[in-house]
Amino acid sequence: MSKQILLINDMAGYGKVATAAMLPILSYMGLPVYNLPTALVSNTLDYGKFNILDTTDYIRGVFPVWKELGFTFDAIATGFIASERQARLIADYCLEQALTGTTVFVDPIMGDEGHLYNGVTPATILSMREMVAVAHLTYPNYTEACYLTDTPYREEGVDAVEAKRLIDGLRQIGARSVLITSIRVEGQTSVVGYHADSDTYFSLPYEEIPVHFPGTGDIFSAVLIGNLLCDKSLQVSTRLAMDAVFRLIDANKDNVDKNRGIPLENFLHLV
Repeated sequence: MSKQILLINDMAGYGKVATAAMLPILSYMGLPVYNLPTALVSNTLDYGKFNILDTTDYIRGVFPVWKELGFTFDAIATGFIASERQARLIADYCLEQALTGTTVFVDPIMGDEGHLYNGVTPATILSMREMVAVAHLTYPNYTEACYLTDTPYREEGVDAVEAKRLIDGLRQIGARSVLITSIRVEGQTSVVGYHADSDTYFSLPYEEIPVHFPGTGDIFSAVLIGNLLCDKSLQVSTRLAMDAVFRLIDANKDNVDKNRGIPLENFLHLV
């Protein structure tokens, strides 16, 4: 029987990001997918204007109902968290589920390219540390890893020793296994990682396509998790996710309106 996964992430009305990007990919990979929106967002933030509804009060009412009905999941994947209060609720639920055998994946969405996203505050960073502390696997980008571990961001990148130190900083917060995406290591853009099961560190270089689409991190996350839940190793799953993102960006690099993300339904065969 296929493993069941719960996505705890925001839902955009216009644009293929977060839940709207992950759900079709994981479904295409044959996994039963359930979702709990952390916020309803009018459109991807790249348009500059947006409306957002924090769903914390809704979530507070959902967990007792699910508990009463006996709903369980093989895996939980968390993304955008709307507030400290919401982070506490979700972290407590994830910890409770982890004790019964559920695998917890945490994407600590906060920023990129050295900067925090609009509306992300020091309180958000503390909230994300709470989430990382309950993760079997967390996969921040380089910017997020720096904020989570209180490490200065360096535009030119890091050396191998500094990359390992960042990974270990995330492990000290509580994450079991770790990936850091979009990190330049000794001049080469890479994904670096640590796999707890084999106690090994690794670095996977990749070629960048100089085009920006919102939602590519969510695509990476979905393909990564889909392969892990099909019992592939962390290193193999990471490479497959990297390759899928490359193919999808390459196939859509000439799209006129990139702010809406990649129109995944037309390109699932590339996953």
